[in-house]
Amino acid sequence: MNAESLARGIYQNPDTHLRDLRGLEYDLLARCTSALRAGSRDGVPFASLARALDMNMRLWTAFAADLADPGNTLPSELRARLFYLYEFTVHHSRLVLDGQAAAEALVEINTSVMRGLRGVAVE
Repeated sequence: MNAESLARGIYQNPDTHLRDLRGLEYDLLARCTSALRAGSRDGVPFASLARALDMNMRLWTAFAADLADPGNTLPSELRARLFYLYEFTVHHSRLVLDGQAAAEALVEINTSVMRGLRGVAVE
């Protein structure tokens, strides 16, 4: 299959190949959250948790870059709150890597943001 026919197949039915941004963000957060939970289990090598923390940090760094972009159309208050979550994630991840904290707070943050992406009220 050549590139032209592949591109035509993708763009003829974009719903099956492209997802809305919220859905993509949700899925990425879900993967990170699952990895954080798995890496936090007793008996799991620390390297698994370190990889999960790295993956989560990369995602939150991408979120922060998007939030800082002047073209971002989210309300400024929401952008500020999400950027604060990024800063907390950076700080808390370091504590987890140093053995001074557990990853549960990061799981809770990701889960709350996932609820927001799905339109579920966060208590």
